[in-house]
Amino acid sequence: MPEIVLTLGILVIVTVDLIVSGDKKSLMTGLTVVTLVAALVSIVQLYDQPPQSLFVGMLSLDPFSLFFKLLVVVTALVVVAFGLQSSDIDHKFAEFYAVFLCVGLGGFLMASATNLLMMYLALELVSIPSFILVGYQKHVRRSNEASLKYVVYGGVSSGIMLYGFSLLYGLTGTLDVHEIGARLASGEVPHTTLFIAATLAMAGFGYKVASVPFHFWCPDVYHGAPTPVTAFLSVAPKAVGFAMIARFFYLGLSSFDGMAGEVLGGQWPELLAVIAAATMTLGNLTAIWQNNLKRLLAYSSIAHAGYMMMGVVMLSPAGLQAIMFYTAVYLFMNLGAFLVIILIAEQTGSEEISEYRGMGWRAPFLSAAMTVFLASLTGLPPTAGFIGKVYLFASVVEGGLWWLAVVGVLNSAVSLYYYWRIVRTMYLDDPDPDAGPVMVPTFANATLIVLLAGTVIFGVYFTPLADLTAASNSFHLPASEVAQILAK
Repeated sequence: MPEIVLTLGILVIVTVDLIVSGDKKSLMTGLTVVTLVAALVSIVQLYDQPPQSLFVGMLSLDPFSLFFKLLVVVTALVVVAFGLQSSDIDHKFAEFYAVFLCVGLGGFLMASATNLLMMYLALELVSIPSFILVGYQKHVRRSNEASLKYVVYGGVSSGIMLYGFSLLYGLTGTLDVHEIGARLASGEVPHTTLFIAATLAMAGFGYKVASVPFHFWCPDVYHGAPTPVTAFLSVAPKAVGFAMIARFFYLGLSSFDGMAGEVLGGQWPELLAVIAAATMTLGNLTAIWQNNLKRLLAYSSIAHAGYMMMGVVMLSPAGLQAIMFYTAVYLFMNLGAFLVIILIAEQTGSEEISEYRGMGWRAPFLSAAMTVFLASLTGLPPTAGFIGKVYLFASVVEGGLWWLAVVGVLNSAVSLYYYWRIVRTMYLDDPDPDAGPVMVPTFANATLIVLLAGTVIFGVYFTPLADLTAASNSFHLPASEVAQILAK
């Protein structure tokens, strides 16, 4: 199991740190990369195995969980490459990478959890190490403040979620989401009490994906954390957060065929739709006023959580596939934007949008890449973000929620304004007369090309990714079908 691989990697890093002295950056980075590659290999190999339950049914090993574990590993590998380019990661490398892998381990468990207790423990295994990563720069007040806010909001959200789980246990007498779904389908559970329990449970899920009204921590945390950490938190925990939401609602609170109303009296899909609309609207409108690029992308991340929430609304297989496709392409475009921020900040010492004046002439390749990433985040063709939004909008239109698709399109138009304000600054504003060209290391350029390729290729040739998500969007699909797609 990839979880065992990550656990062994963490133990090796901690042990080697106690034995080896001197500069250990290259050594610890190498051990982390080896661990992640080994985990990646184990995940691919598991696609040949039939779906199965582990640890007395607390974890599920199926194509759905393996897909999100792939996203976590790929994100982690890219962020390790970011760490080589960023001066934010400059001390205590063993501690940093050990805690970093702990977040990945928690993400693996979140993707596989089918038991309420395991869901809670997995979410805490992601959250607590994340607090440490955010406060990694102890000498920076902004980082300490961000970490403290993250702890406070995380503790409150976890407590509310745990209370919701306890209500569900009291209603059904079980912690297993499969059994919860079966007992709720009998119609013996009061809808009002069930709705309250599910809403409280949503507090923990909403906190992890930064959806309204559990988003307040996000801007300050993303702004205060080291930029590689911000990049990681904006993708991996969000992806597995939606994996957990999907497994909780699809298996526990619906019949997996879009008939959620039979279980929840028709209330829950409407509430999810309102949450999705509010999340994308608040995120986009607030991003308009931001002058710091990291804070802008933080509010953008909130908006994208709203887009992804659209896939959960109808509790249908089409919606689940849309979430999976969008999280995959979001990895490329969002990490690409953060890499450009890191590379320019290393030269200018600032993340303010005003520092990007004339960057189109000082750093032509970086500016062109940033333009593509921002176009994809907006949802413009022919980028991967456009295809991802088509899947999301189609899933709600198929369910009859035309108004939510209209809200999504209008929000994409709003995002065009603040994303392209950055492009205008890069190409139309005059650069500082004393500013020279931005020099980019070869390895950073290579990483940027990979992210750029994913953003462009999946916008024009998205069939392989669409096939993979279609094959992985069932919790009971024989994994051999997915293995055949991966072998193409």
